[in-house]
Amino acid sequence: MKRREFIAGLGAAAAWPTLARAQQPIRRIGVLWPMDKDEPVRKLWHAAFVQGLAELGWIEGRNLRIEVRWNPRTTDEMRVAAKELVDLQPDLLVSSTGRLTRAMQQYTRTIPIVFVGAGDPLASGIVTSLSRPDANTTGVTDIFPSIAGKWLELLKQCVPNLGRVALMFNPDPVNSIFIDSIEEAAVKAGAQYGVDPIKASFRNVDEIQSAITAFAAQPGGGLIVVPPPPTGSERELINRLAIQYRMPAIYQDKSFAVEGGLLSYGADMLDMFAHGGPPYVDRILRGAKPGDLPVLFPAKFTLVVNLKTAKAIGLTIPESFLLRADELIE
Repeated sequence: MKRREFIAGLGAAAAWPTLARAQQPIRRIGVLWPMDKDEPVRKLWHAAFVQGLAELGWIEGRNLRIEVRWNPRTTDEMRVAAKELVDLQPDLLVSSTGRLTRAMQQYTRTIPIVFVGAGDPLASGIVTSLSRPDANTTGVTDIFPSIAGKWLELLKQCVPNLGRVALMFNPDPVNSIFIDSIEEAAVKAGAQYGVDPIKASFRNVDEIQSAITAFAAQPGGGLIVVPPPPTGSERELINRLAIQYRMPAIYQDKSFAVEGGLLSYGADMLDMFAHGGPPYVDRILRGAKPGDLPVLFPAKFTLVVNLKTAKAIGLTIPESFLLRADELIE
């Protein structure tokens, strides 16, 4: 081989990796988030999800295209957004919350779906098995019934004279199995800590007003607000009434504590978006079947205490409890 031909051959060989990268097919995923794209905390969650994918080799604009639909509020809006994404025929779909996941399932049983936080996926029928979903849907859940025992335990440790708790929940048929499991876990913990759990359902702000007012008629009460999270007007009312009647309340979602709730304890959502969902997206894009991937539980939990609310309801929280908190809001 002549020297000039040999050098030309080396140049072509050196270009192969670059050429291969240039020809690598772009995979497309459809994402349906239940939040406003301009809400700071939610923007952070989305950014964590994108960064988590990047750490696994999926770079938006290079080998990945992400189609996002934001904040569908009504059932009809959820269906429209889900259908839009399914009609794009992406390689994979991603959702958050049980309602959005079920909306996607209505339009496809073949495109893989990964959920990042979907309530109790077994109780709501999103999957038929946690260990082996055996369908096109899997993911990481942010809630499971036994956590109700932890909520009651934390509330009792924060408020030693607590004797009763109202389990505030929306009696949507989808939640019926879940709330029964929540009640069972709360009753078990209540027997240990001397606290009586009582179910208190609501469908709107008027029923919230009636339920909390009636419950507050007797002393020694507290609130456990059961997911899925109430709407904006409902959550504002729950927080306001809890302060008005000087009742300690605990929630799953940190945003409740930020907005004035006393306590929140739940999955570290930022960690779930960064390190919970992306690994399953990665595995499925590389050939794994969602039905073979077990539903994952959160790896990290966060306890938040609102000291301003504690002062407003006249509560002095034990120092030992405050030392366990991941975040104090003053």
